Amino acid sequence: MTISNRFSIKTSLALAAGFSLLLAGCSDDADKQQAAAPAPAVSVVKVENRPVGDYREFVARTEAVEEVKLRARVEGYLIRRDFIEGDRVEKGQLLFQIDPAPFEASISQAKANLSSSKAELIRAEKALKRGRELFPKGFISQSYVDTLTSNDAQARASVQARQAELETAMINLSYTRITAPFSGEIGKARYSVGNLVGPSSEPLAVLTSTDPMYVSFSVNDKDVVKYMEQYAGGRSDRPIDFDLSLRLPTGGEFSQPGTFNFANTRADETTGTINMRAEFPNPENILLPGLYVTLIAESKEKTEMPLIPQAAVQENQQGRFVLVVTADNKIETRMVDMGRRLGAMWVVNKGLQMGERIVVEGLQKVRPGVVVNPVLKTIGMETGTLSQPAEPSSRTATAGTSPEASAGAQ
Repeated sequence: MTISNRFSIKTSLALAAGFSLLLAGCSDDADKQQAAAPAPAVSVVKVENRPVGDYREFVARTEAVEEVKLRARVEGYLIRRDFIEGDRVEKGQLLFQIDPAPFEASISQAKANLSSSKAELIRAEKALKRGRELFPKGFISQSYVDTLTSNDAQARASVQARQAELETAMINLSYTRITAPFSGEIGKARYSVGNLVGPSSEPLAVLTSTDPMYVSFSVNDKDVVKYMEQYAGGRSDRPIDFDLSLRLPTGGEFSQPGTFNFANTRADETTGTINMRAEFPNPENILLPGLYVTLIAESKEKTEMPLIPQAAVQENQQGRFVLVVTADNKIETRMVDMGRRLGAMWVVNKGLQMGERIVVEGLQKVRPGVVVNPVLKTIGMETGTLSQPAEPSSRTATAGTSPEASAGAQ
């Protein structure tokens, strides 16, 4: 081997050793930097227990307690409309007026006919009285007395008939004023002033009550039978009572609670369900007839259940899970079985215990096994807004030292 080759080999070995030392030094620096990096900060909340009852949701529909189609009961021309379409009207308020002139004339005619019949009755009564006085004396025959008696009866019947005609005419006159039978919301008017309306016409308008409001829904017949077996079968000393609430089509919760007021006496043979109905106060007229809503029935008997923010729950192929911060501040993945939603919170059926800490912010920065710096937060039950925990209003003085002594020491 030549001297140049030996020099080339030695040079290569020296360079390789130098690079190895350099790489080893870089690796040590990286490990030191990683070891020196601070633990990532994450926002956590503590799992809290809240009373939660047995819970069911039903697709339901709102119905007016009272609804009437206003129709004309006599024929005539509309001369007045005294409401604003879609506005609220009060019981007894005038809504439509039909021209009363022909009906007032009918009353005048009926009164005249009644007066004529009464005059005829007076004449018949006098004739019969005179005949009964003359008959014992032999001046008139029995057949003539019978004729006078018949005339008197016909005159009395005529008076009653004319009286009935007058009452009918007065009733028809009252039908020319169409008033609200109850307070409620009135819809669109089908006819304008000047139109000829009558009993065969379409409804003039529709009036519906809005407070309270019915909510109708259907319950599976098996659930109803199960409930009846539990109550009527003696396994419960009182019926299961429920809190009823509504979720509006907007997703918001209706502010007023409801009560059951009707259950059908038989099951629907086609659907295998039993129709039921609840009643909800509606003082602000938020509910309208015909809305699709969600009726929520929750038993009054509650069980303490863990609640967590919905934002803390993630999902993969295995199911839903949350990131739990252990006692030594390490991240742990925990599979959970979730129940009903309450505002921004979610009921946990299985997987978490009260007091455990779960990550709600910084989920993307951590993975299982990583040590973190947990920052405790509180959360709004309805809004899901995170905030710092409230600090005590005053700090407790050091044990055995009065506030005055502490001030003096300063």
